[in-house]
Amino acid sequence: MKKNWDNPLDHAMPAEARVPADLRIGAVVVRPATVLAPMAGVTDTVFRRFIRHASLFSRDQGTEIRDRQPDAERVEAPISNVRSGCGLLMTEFTSADGLARMRETKRQRYLTFYDDEHPIGAQLFGSNPETLAEAARIVEETGFDTVDLNLGCPARRVVGCNGGSGLLRDLPRIGEIFRAIRSSVTIPFTVKFRMGWNDSQIVCVELAKMAEREGLDAVALHARTREQGYSGQAQWQWIAAVKQAVSLPVIGNGDVRTPEDAAAMIAETGCDAVMIGRAAPANPWIFRQIAQYTATGAYDRPSVEDRYRMIRAYFQMLLAEGVATQDLPRHARLGDPVGKMKQFATWFTHGVPGGAKLRAAIYQARTGTAVLNEVERFFETHIDGAAASAEARDSMPAFPSAELICD
Repeated sequence: MKKNWDNPLDHAMPAEARVPADLRIGAVVVRPATVLAPMAGVTDTVFRRFIRHASLFSRDQGTEIRDRQPDAERVEAPISNVRSGCGLLMTEFTSADGLARMRETKRQRYLTFYDDEHPIGAQLFGSNPETLAEAARIVEETGFDTVDLNLGCPARRVVGCNGGSGLLRDLPRIGEIFRAIRSSVTIPFTVKFRMGWNDSQIVCVELAKMAEREGLDAVALHARTREQGYSGQAQWQWIAAVKQAVSLPVIGNGDVRTPEDAAAMIAETGCDAVMIGRAAPANPWIFRQIAQYTATGAYDRPSVEDRYRMIRAYFQMLLAEGVATQDLPRHARLGDPVGKMKQFATWFTHGVPGGAKLRAAIYQARTGTAVLNEVERFFETHIDGAAASAEARDSMPAFPSAELICD
């Protein structure tokens, strides 16, 4: 997935709109109306919990902002989706074919989540209606709050199997899939799609109307075509067109990098919620910032010390999850924690002075301990010396223990 944006637009804070306080998808209340986008290789259980608790990785700053209005108190509720600012978490997309075929023990790797991740939705991709229906039943039985169909992935290997955005060229087949999944589950059923295959084949409005007819509970539009991939700018006017065409909740997605962008999308399109993808790994505080802005009209920006706490916390979570799953079969393990550390180093060091040096050091490290040592060494020279680094370590919040939902 492309990590940067092409000539992104800077939006001013619109006075007339804010991200809604909540959104109802069937019986599921999403509060606030923000959604972590499903991202392959990114939104595993560790990253999802990391986003849920991201508000803990900052110093106790912003008192002036929080005290400015009484509404700010709701942002400071006990640890919850309201405090984190992310209303709904989404899994990585999972192959329906693979899920339906694999043994129950193997599903654990793909469908593991923890109690503190609710509400959470699982996203599926595939092209066979019966197989997708069976996979959706598995998702419901596992305990997920919603099930989502992926009609947006532009990857060649997915499109080549007529999955993801490849199905946008076959609306009758999509109708069959909608009916099969809807009849197989009682939990809310949603779909995420793109505008169309290319600029001459825009089908998003027709597709949204079909979703409404077939009883889906919400739609999410990434306002790009499959041909665009992640290039160019998202065309928000199509989100507005979909919102005008259906009475279903409409979730907007594409080029939301800041709280100003989120508010601007609501103002320009009238959508009911905002979905955030690439901005979340680069700025894990974005959901928290949106919640702050919604409550107060302003938001905190992370300091270098905040970034240190964040990087260290996530890397420790990866190592802890690796240890927790090391006795499971290989297919049920988290994966390579060190590889994940290196993957996220590019995102996490964005905005850190001298971050290129830290990235280089992380890339050369061979073990998780070595990576953490490089993080410590780098930030000791960037946060008023070793004393500040030690103080930050001492105040690092501990994550609550949790039992696996999918044993």
